[in-house]
Amino acid sequence: MGQKMDDSVLKIGDSIYALAKRLWPINRSLTGNGVRETLSVFKELLPGLVVHEIPSSTEVFDWKIPDEWNVREAWIEGPDGNRIADFAEHNLHLMGYSTPVDKVLSLEGLQPHLYSLPDMPEAIPYITSYYSKRWGFCLPHSQRSKLKPGNYRAYIDATLAPGSLTYGELVIPGETDEEVFLSTNVCHPSMANNELSGPCVTTYLGKWLSELPKHRYTYRIIFIPETIGSIAYLSKNLDHLRQNIIAGFNIVCIGDDRCYSYLASRSGNTLSDQVALHVLKHIAPDFKRYDYLDRGSDERQYCAPGVDLPIASIMRSKYHEYPEYHTSLDNLDFVTPGGLGGGFNVLRKVLEAIESNCIPKVTVLGEPHLSKHGLYPTLNTLASHDLVKPMMDLIAYSDGKNSLLDIADIITVPIWELVPICRKLINGAVLKYVKMMYD
Repeated sequence: MGQKMDDSVLKIGDSIYALAKRLWPINRSLTGNGVRETLSVFKELLPGLVVHEIPSSTEVFDWKIPDEWNVREAWIEGPDGNRIADFAEHNLHLMGYSTPVDKVLSLEGLQPHLYSLPDMPEAIPYITSYYSKRWGFCLPHSQRSKLKPGNYRAYIDATLAPGSLTYGELVIPGETDEEVFLSTNVCHPSMANNELSGPCVTTYLGKWLSELPKHRYTYRIIFIPETIGSIAYLSKNLDHLRQNIIAGFNIVCIGDDRCYSYLASRSGNTLSDQVALHVLKHIAPDFKRYDYLDRGSDERQYCAPGVDLPIASIMRSKYHEYPEYHTSLDNLDFVTPGGLGGGFNVLRKVLEAIESNCIPKVTVLGEPHLSKHGLYPTLNTLASHDLVKPMMDLIAYSDGKNSLLDIADIITVPIWELVPICRKLINGAVLKYVKMMYD
């Protein structure tokens, strides 16, 4: 479903998928060495990426940075001496932020520390306890239901102690101080759509932007743990973000082959919303549209009252809306090079549309004499009308108030098709810029 892939999109999808595969084994959480290791890999592709550390217990708005969590080993040993729910086999086997433990328990005593999904018996659930101290293991319900009475040893070799929260930030300067903001999460272990796809696609967007010879806007890209990371970042940078951000996107769940999704900002009428809807309508018209009431990721923080940043989201299968979400079934078979490449392409189109937007204004009263300006076919045929119609429609709405994106929406033509027409009309002195388009 969605757009037809060209070879370049498939090629970059292959690269993004290879990056996801490389990062798959790393245990990422709100804090810890897994986040640092992940950011060090991104830094290979984004040399300008700056890694920041915020100490545990630092107050960030209404929250505090939690203690840092690192895991060396975790497993359950059954009565027969065999290990089950082994962290070394799958990161999701260990409940996130589990405290250290080394106990022998009966099956009855162990059960309160086990988590499974009866309606998805072959899946390992993703369970966390970030802000309440407990320990636990996750396993397929089919395995749990077969556990036999006896003594079980639960062993977790982990540390939960003062440390820091780690995040990455890349600022790509443009020709203006106005900024486009991209945010993605680096806190989910061994789940591919949620959330390896987001940071991997964002990394390649950052690489593409960094390699452009020039661009109008400054791009601010952050790699953060969900919720606490965005709150921490806002607490340090809110004034700057309010003053400079013109558009932005929370990049999550962007890697599978199912239809695209759009989640509105809280106001629903920002430049981010407009350009997201525009691109999706033309590239993936079967996309699913969600209201801000369906929010569930860092848009909650960016669009919160008093923050009010213009942040929307473009996704493939939206979080909470696909059965594999927050389970081991969200794996490297669920995301694909085509899905990742398509997600990258849509977001690249969005950023290109923002870059090329402008406010044009016609330079003459009445309809311009296009032939005089060398802009009309020299031979007038039945086909001439269709040939020049997008040009005439563009002129008709170039009143110095409508942006090129506004006009594209009105006349239902993709903005990327209007850009060369607009440039031709500018060069022919039929239009002038009220607000410049980036050339």
